[in-house]
Amino acid sequence: MSEGKDSLSEPATPRAAIARRRQASAYMLLPRVKRRANVGLSASLARLLRLSVFGGIITGLAGPVLAQTSAGTPAARLFTSSEMAVFSVIIGVISAALLSTVWMIRQRGNIENESREIRTALSDANQRISQYQALIADKNRRIIIWDGQNARPELLGQLPVETGAPQDNEFLAFGRWLKSWSAGDLEKAIDKLRGNGQSFDMVVETNRDEILEAQGRISGGRAFVRFIALNNLRAELAELKIERDRLMTSISAFQNLLDAIDLPVWRRDVEGKLTWVNQAYGEAVEAVSPDEAIRESREFLTTVARERIRASSTPESPFHDKISTVVHGNRTFFDVIDVKSPDGSAGIAVDVSEAEAVRAELERTLKSHAETLDHLATPVAIFDGDRRLQFYNQAFVQLWELDIAFLEKKPDNSELLDRLRSAKKLPEQLNWKTWKDGVLSVYRALDTQSDLWHLPNGQILRVFATAHPQGGATWVFENLTEQVDLETRYNTLVKVQGETIDHLSEGVAVFGPDGRIRLSNPAFRILWNITEAQAKPGTHIQALAEACAPSYDRPDGWKRFAEQITSFDDERPSSQGTLELYSNLVLDYAVIPLPNAQTMLTFVNKTDSVRAERALTEKNEALLKADELKNDFVQHVSYELRSPLTNIIGFTDLLKTPGIGPLNDRQAEYIDHISTSSSVLLTLVNDILDLATVDAGIMRLNYSEIALDDLLDEVSMQIADRLQESGVTLEITVPAHLGTVVADQQRLKQILLKLLTNAANFAPEGSTIELRCAREGTDFVFSVADKGPGIPEEIIRTVFNRFASSGKGGKRSGAGLGLSIVESFVSLHDGQVSIESQPGKGTTVICRIPSAELPHSVAAE
Repeated sequence: MSEGKDSLSEPATPRAAIARRRQASAYMLLPRVKRRANVGLSASLARLLRLSVFGGIITGLAGPVLAQTSAGTPAARLFTSSEMAVFSVIIGVISAALLSTVWMIRQRGNIENESREIRTALSDANQRISQYQALIADKNRRIIIWDGQNARPELLGQLPVETGAPQDNEFLAFGRWLKSWSAGDLEKAIDKLRGNGQSFDMVVETNRDEILEAQGRISGGRAFVRFIALNNLRAELAELKIERDRLMTSISAFQNLLDAIDLPVWRRDVEGKLTWVNQAYGEAVEAVSPDEAIRESREFLTTVARERIRASSTPESPFHDKISTVVHGNRTFFDVIDVKSPDGSAGIAVDVSEAEAVRAELERTLKSHAETLDHLATPVAIFDGDRRLQFYNQAFVQLWELDIAFLEKKPDNSELLDRLRSAKKLPEQLNWKTWKDGVLSVYRALDTQSDLWHLPNGQILRVFATAHPQGGATWVFENLTEQVDLETRYNTLVKVQGETIDHLSEGVAVFGPDGRIRLSNPAFRILWNITEAQAKPGTHIQALAEACAPSYDRPDGWKRFAEQITSFDDERPSSQGTLELYSNLVLDYAVIPLPNAQTMLTFVNKTDSVRAERALTEKNEALLKADELKNDFVQHVSYELRSPLTNIIGFTDLLKTPGIGPLNDRQAEYIDHISTSSSVLLTLVNDILDLATVDAGIMRLNYSEIALDDLLDEVSMQIADRLQESGVTLEITVPAHLGTVVADQQRLKQILLKLLTNAANFAPEGSTIELRCAREGTDFVFSVADKGPGIPEEIIRTVFNRFASSGKGGKRSGAGLGLSIVESFVSLHDGQVSIESQPGKGTTVICRIPSAELPHSVAAE
C-alpha cells in the first residue's frame, strides 16, 4: 500500500493546480511548500498506476490456476474455461476498483493536509506583508519611488491631513501645497537626485505653515524621496503656541492703539504685500474697512515712493523722508518712517501738509519772484537795511560785468559804487563824493528817485531807486540805449523810405483804415495826372477818385479800390489787375494789405511792354497764317506733282516693254535715266507730303497687329535691289519667335526702308549692313549699323533736321528728309530714336517702338 501511495498521484493534479492558482500571490514567500506539494502529487499518481497493473496481473494468473484446480471436482465442472476467464477478469476489476477507492480516500486526506499547510503559509506571508506595509505606510510619512528616468513614480504612505499635502497624484505638484521657496528648493534637489544621484536632507514648509523633513536617496537603481511629519516636535510646538498667544495679545493691543490714532500705519511681508493696516490707512485709501484695503492691495504711497523706500531702507537705517501723495483727491505731504525687518517692513505716515504748505508757499513766492526778476532783461539789485547786496539778476551781472564771487560776498552799496567807478563803468563826475551821497540818499527818501546815467561805453541808463519800508532799497536799471538807437534808426529809415518811394518809377499810395491817404510819390501823381495838393496826406479816397476821374472813371477802377480799402472784412485779400486809361496808358495795379489795417496801391506803367506784346502777337498770328499757307501750298503742289510723275513713270515702264517696239541703246539708256529720276522725284514728293501731313497734325496711324518676321522678310525683299546696286550685303539678326507688335505697318516699313537706304548709301562697297531686332517687354527695338565714314560730332545734333544733307562719303546725295521722316514716324508711335557714330567707325541708328493697343487711333500732333 505504501508503494502504491508513492507511485500514484494523477487524481490529485487538478486540486493541486487550483491550490497553486489560489496561492500564486504567496509563491515568492513559500517556495519550499510548493515544491513539496508537487512531488507528493507525482508520487501518488505513479502508485495508482502501479496498483492497477499489479491487480490485473494477479487476476490473469489466478484464472487458469483456479480452472485447473476446479477441474478435478464435481462442482468445477459447472464452469467452463472461458467462463472462468471472464469471472477472473471481473474479480480483477472489482479488486482494482476497491483498491483505487481506498487509495483515493487516503490521497484526499493527504491533499487536504497539504492544502492546510499551504493556506497556513499563505496566511503567514500575507500577515508579514501587511506588517511591512504598515511599517512603510505610516500616517506620518510618505515615500515617492522613481524606477528609471521616465517611469511614473509610485506613492506609498500618507501624511497628516493638517499638513495640507494632497492624498492623490497631485502630491507631486509641490508648488500647490508647499511654499514657493520650499517648492523651488525641493524640485532642484529632486532633479539632482534623479540626474546625478545626489542625496539630500532638507526641511520644507507647507502653505499651512507645517514643517516636513524630506530625505532623498538612491537604492537598487531607484530614486526614493521620503517625507516625514515631525511629530516629535509637538511639545515644543505647544510651548510656541502659548508664546504665540501671548504675543498675539500684545500685538492686538498695539493694533487697537494704532487703529485709534489718525496716522496711517501699515505692515508688509518680504514681498512687499500689505499684511495689516490700521483704520486711518483704510480711510486714506477710501476703503470700507482695513481688510478691504488689504484684500484689494490699495496702496497709500505711489509706486515710485514704494520703490524708493524698498531701495533705501535697511534694518540698521530706517527710511525717513517727506513724501507727497493724493488723499481724498488732494495732494498731501507726509513725514514717512519705514522700518525694515527680516520678515517684512512696517511704516507710519505723519501729515505735515499744513506746515509744508506754508513753507512751500513762502519758498514758492520767493522763488517765483527771484525767477521772475532773474528772467527780466532789466537789471535789478536789492539791498537790505544795512545797505548790503541781497539779490541780483543775470541782467545786472551782464550790465556791469562783475565777478560772481564778489557779488556773493554781499558787498555794501557804497563799496559797489566805488568798484564800478574804479573799473570806469560809471559816468565821470566833477565831485564824486557829492554825487555818491546824492545817489545813496535813496535810503532816507520817501519817494522813488530816478536819474539818467550816460556811461563811458555809450550806454544810456535810466536808474530807478525805491526805498523799502522795512529798510533797504531796490535798484532798477533801464537800458535806454536800444530805444534811443531805435528812434534814431526809425527816423532815418522813414526818411530813406520817403526818398526811395519818391524816386520809384512805380506809383505808390498808402491809405489808412479810414480811407484817407497817408503818403504818395510823384510817380503816382504823374500817372494819374493830379497835383500834389490833390493827393496830400489826409485826403479821402473819394476825393482822390474824383480827381482821377478824367483819366479813368469805370467801376473796376477807383470805386473798386475804395471798397477794398474801406472794407470791414477780417481778411483783406490782395488783388491785382490791369487798367487802360483814357490817355492810352496801360497800368498794372496791385492792392496790398499792410499791417495796422493799412492798404498800399501800386501802379506800374506797362504801356511799352503791352504795345510790344501786341506787336509780337500780331506777328505770331501772321507767322501762323503763313505757316498754314505754306502747308496748304506744299500739300497742293505735292499732290499736283504726284499725278504727272505717276504718268511719267507709267509711260516709261510702258516704253520698256517689247510690245511698243525695239529701242536703240541710247534710247534705252535715256529711258532708264527717266525712270530712275522719276522714282527719286516721286519719293521726294511723298516724303514732303508726309512731312506736311505731320506738321499739319492730320496724319493718323492705322494700328494693326504686325507679324515682325513677315515684316522683315518684306523689307528685305524691297531693299534687295538697292543693296545690290550699292554692292553691300544685309545681315539680319533676329531671335527666334520675335512675335508681333501693334503699330502702323506702312509707317514702320517706311522707317526700316529709310534707315536701310541711308545705310546702303554710306556703306563701303562690299561691306555688310547689320539689322538687329529684339523684344524688350512689349517694345520692338531694332538698330541699323553700317561701316561707313561715320558722322562728326558737330553734325550729329543736326542729322534729324529737315534738308540737313551731307553727301560726304555717300554714293547718292539726297534732300536730307530720310532721318527726319524716321524721327517723325517714331515719335508718332510714342517711340524713341537715337544715333551713335564715330568718324571712321560707322554709324548705328537705334529705334524703340512701343506696342499700342487695339483698336486705337492716334492723330499726329
